[in-house]
Amino acid sequence: MIAQKKETFLKDYQPPAYLVDRVDLRIELDAQSTLVQSRLLCRPNQQTKKPLVLNGKRLEVVQVALNGSVLTRNRFTFTDGLLTIAHVPAEPFEVAVTTRINPAENTALEGLYLSSGNYCTQCEPEGFRTITCFPDRPDVMSVFTTTVIGDKTSCPVLLANGNLMASGDLDDGRHYATWHDPFPKPSYLFALVAGDLVRISDTFTTRSGRTVALHIYVEARNRDKCGHAMRSLKKAMRWDEEHFGREYDLDLYMIVAVDDFNMGAMENKGLNVFNSKYVLALPETATDADYEGIEAVIAHEYFHNWTGNRITCRDWFQLSLKEGLTVFRDQEFTADMSSRPVKRIEDVNIIRSLQFREDSGPMAHPVRPPSFVEINNFYTLTVYNKGAEVIRMLFTLLGAETFRQGMDIYFDRHDGQAVTCDDFVAAMETAWGKDLSQFKRWYSQAGTPELTVTGHYSAADQQFILEIEQSCPPTRESVVKEPFFMPIAIGLLDENGNALPVNTDAGTGTDTDTKMLILSEQRQQYFFPNITSKPTVSFLRNFSAPVKVHHAQSEEELHRLMTHDTDPFNRWEAGQTLSLRHILEQIANFQHQQPISIRHRLVRGLRDFLLDTDLDPAFTAMAVTLPTENWIGQQMTIIDPVAIFSVRQQFRAQIGLQLRDELLQRYHDLTGDIPYQYNAVEAARRTLRNTCLAYLLAPEIGGRLTPELLQLGTEQYQRSDNMTDSIAALGCVVNADAAAGAALLADFYTKWQHDPLVVDKWLALQAGCSLPGTLEHVKNLTGHASFSIKNPNKVRALIATFCATNHNQFHAADGHGYCFLGDQVIRLDPLNPQIAARMLTPLTQWRRYDPTRQQMMCEQLERIRRQPLVSDDVQEVVDRSLQK
Repeated sequence: MIAQKKETFLKDYQPPAYLVDRVDLRIELDAQSTLVQSRLLCRPNQQTKKPLVLNGKRLEVVQVALNGSVLTRNRFTFTDGLLTIAHVPAEPFEVAVTTRINPAENTALEGLYLSSGNYCTQCEPEGFRTITCFPDRPDVMSVFTTTVIGDKTSCPVLLANGNLMASGDLDDGRHYATWHDPFPKPSYLFALVAGDLVRISDTFTTRSGRTVALHIYVEARNRDKCGHAMRSLKKAMRWDEEHFGREYDLDLYMIVAVDDFNMGAMENKGLNVFNSKYVLALPETATDADYEGIEAVIAHEYFHNWTGNRITCRDWFQLSLKEGLTVFRDQEFTADMSSRPVKRIEDVNIIRSLQFREDSGPMAHPVRPPSFVEINNFYTLTVYNKGAEVIRMLFTLLGAETFRQGMDIYFDRHDGQAVTCDDFVAAMETAWGKDLSQFKRWYSQAGTPELTVTGHYSAADQQFILEIEQSCPPTRESVVKEPFFMPIAIGLLDENGNALPVNTDAGTGTDTDTKMLILSEQRQQYFFPNITSKPTVSFLRNFSAPVKVHHAQSEEELHRLMTHDTDPFNRWEAGQTLSLRHILEQIANFQHQQPISIRHRLVRGLRDFLLDTDLDPAFTAMAVTLPTENWIGQQMTIIDPVAIFSVRQQFRAQIGLQLRDELLQRYHDLTGDIPYQYNAVEAARRTLRNTCLAYLLAPEIGGRLTPELLQLGTEQYQRSDNMTDSIAALGCVVNADAAAGAALLADFYTKWQHDPLVVDKWLALQAGCSLPGTLEHVKNLTGHASFSIKNPNKVRALIATFCATNHNQFHAADGHGYCFLGDQVIRLDPLNPQIAARMLTPLTQWRRYDPTRQQMMCEQLERIRRQPLVSDDVQEVVDRSLQK
């Protein structure tokens, strides 16, 4: 076994002994032997006699020089990933390091690597050290000048951060380009791209009148797929000016799309590198969800220019400083571009179905982790999405205007600095004028808080008392949790569903229909006077805090909220709660081998949603969709994946049967003949139409659809002029009838086999198929010409889709799904440890299952741990998962 990294602790943070004010890089590209020359202008950060220590990994150190003098081997050491010069001057000095690297062998896709013949970098969090030796930490911020040299034929395009300063030809068939970024940045934001790419150009005029050049670089075959990405970029630039007062600061903004990328995208200063999934789109190749995802990710990376680049994180424990804040910003952008209620529901679904599960598992950690072995393992839903919910709570507490003031203070105080989450909260404290010390527990305490809610109505006093008690389960970093500080938005409805004015001597806010309560103690009571009858409580409106709620409400109250609540989120939530209650009841019947049935009242509520044509169709689609299998499982002490799938599938089939006329009516009413357009209205129409189709084509387990319904799906697939409708129809048929699905899948592959992103959809559809035999089919597909274990998108499409979303089949009683995942992680780990570690997530939840499944899942974790060269990434996940 290779030597493992030590655990790093936040409490041990020390400022860097030396700073690097300027970096000059000269990079001579070669597939197997790239030569990197770096000159670092260094200075002591304080009076120190410490040695200069630079990080270096998977590279050859060719030469080291200090103030122009080449050092002999006895004057420096290079061992265990550290280049150490024992004696350096006490005043500013220059260190020059020459290294050699092999991009062609870099399958980890970290640092500088080859992707489809093009050179590309990914340096966050610790990839720069695989290019050259450097103090590779985010609190060392430097001005970079980069000269890239490459072959003119294979690399006609040479890109790096900042503005282009010079370019020209060399005598040996090569050429060069020199780039300068005037803004100090940490090394994780360094970027380089070189290869045979085409450029799509546009411009943007800032509010101050500056013209910014916008360039998107792609392979020639993708030239016509960049229009939506360019429009999205310009929307994001304008939105950030209008909502946060942030104007772009360079003369040029560049995006590059590559097929091989571990993440979605990377916000390198001025040169954003994107997974091609989040750039390329045409109506016939990309779905509405793809279009929305591209718009959101383009915005996210652009917004990082200020929340991540101009102001960065002091250390990697502060990762949510930039990611949580920027996710909040891109969520708000998407809400403005589409449907705000639907966007909020989508975000909450991610939190509740996936992040809450993370909070309750062995990888649970606070938004600001106290320690890590491998930082790659902490690019998590907790840091990103829960971190965004923490920012949203501040937004809710302060209000839009005061929050904006807080953001302005944050930008003014910390521009050009590497700071902490505490610095951000301090800016908000200044704007609000109130102490937020207790609020910061959201950054330091892991786990999902749980609220128990009870109401007491006194007819004699005409007073309603709401009592809230908070708790939080123990997690690895702490058993006892101090009370959180959180906003709780509530409303009250009378027996006819009318909103009651809410007035209380506790809380803040002026809206008479919604009161913002502040919960800061373990148990608190809130008094509502002048309430003439027992009210129905609309609790946690707009999901104002990321918590689980235990609130006993009758079916009558839930139906009242479904029908009349003015808060769209709680209207949806009431329907989800009612559905969940019925599903859990029928799961118990299934486990006792009793018949499964669906209550008429639930079907009636779904019918009312379906036929309400005044509602946004996208909201209706969300409202009639049953709770996810993940969220259902979280309500169970022992997760029974077979029972969850079986009952949920039976509910879908019964809804499709009992509401067939209504579903067909809405399906045909929403069918249009106009050519595809991507906008909020048309996307909403397609969403509800395809939701109706999914119900109509949902077969009972072991049952078959009528030929007429199956033909409905086949005809939509054949007639569709866009990927949204064709892939939706294909998915319905694939999950309803094996023979019909196989025929359409063959047709689909024949048509799209030369488009990698569309082939990913083809792989994912098969991996997610609920029909028997899927695992064997997935195994066969790992040897298909379209699949590559080295491409993260292919791995996510096939392996992750099966193991993370096809719960019924992955968790089959024979344990073969677990063996398959173990095989794939062992296969992946030597190639790409980051992706291998992420694939492990389904096995980390082993404690939530029955003893037999627990044993089989642990056997795979132990098997992976016994591998002779297991990576730090994978070992940390395995060790934490198996920890008693």
